[in-house]
Amino acid sequence: MNEVTLNNGVRMPQLGFGVWQVEEEHAAEAVLSAIDAGYRSIDTAAIYKNERGVGEALAKTNVPREELFITTKVWNSDQGYENTLKAFDESLEKLGLDYVDLYLIHWPTPEYDQYVDTYKALEKLYSDGRVKAIGVCNFDIDHLERLLDECDVKPVLNQVECHPYFAQNELKTFCREHDILVEAWSPLMQGGDVLGDEAVMAISEAHGKTPAQVVLRWHLQNGSIVIPKSVTPSRIRENFDIFDFELSEKEMEAINELDRGERKGPAPSEMNRR
Repeated sequence: MNEVTLNNGVRMPQLGFGVWQVEEEHAAEAVLSAIDAGYRSIDTAAIYKNERGVGEALAKTNVPREELFITTKVWNSDQGYENTLKAFDESLEKLGLDYVDLYLIHWPTPEYDQYVDTYKALEKLYSDGRVKAIGVCNFDIDHLERLLDECDVKPVLNQVECHPYFAQNELKTFCREHDILVEAWSPLMQGGDVLGDEAVMAISEAHGKTPAQVVLRWHLQNGSIVIPKSVTPSRIRENFDIFDFELSEKEMEAINELDRGERKGPAPSEMNRR
């Protein structure tokens, strides 16, 4: 397993397991399958409504807590300083943990202008040792700039939609300049057109790997953290099996050239749903 070092010195697996859209009753089984396959980083969120299922898996596994990296997120309707502290307590109870490794703001929801106060609550949790690291999701450059100006603790990462058709190069450059890592959600474009792209298919055939494995490898070699999701044990193992090959510079460039600014999800400036 590759690991990355966050800007506060905490180590994090570069490949994690996401549980977005995994129903509560299936979450424990999926997470246990992921841990059995070798994953040590699990990414959930309050709005996924499966934190309790994730917690069940964590209670059942024989892997020591200190070897696991658990991420969850505060939802838009819980933003604000006091609300965020309360929401964190609720997430922690559902997970059955006494700390999480990474706590994130799920969206900036700029219409409500609470993300700075929300982030200051994350800083409080961090200073109290209840989280090992703090960061954000779906923040554009202007949102990040404001946090850097008005808050004390730099986010360790920004989790955003990212895949070969939406490479986020400008945002990646900004984050790299400020020692903020990028974590890709929807890394496979939710199984979209990118997996059938001719360039990806050709590289897949050359390496004897699936298109999904090629795209995940592209993320890793670009320095991104990546969190593919599946509930199928064979697919969970397949997504983990990406450390025994490497893409050439030419192959990386061929995938880099696929970027066409095509989102699957909402733009952060427009996502204000509570």
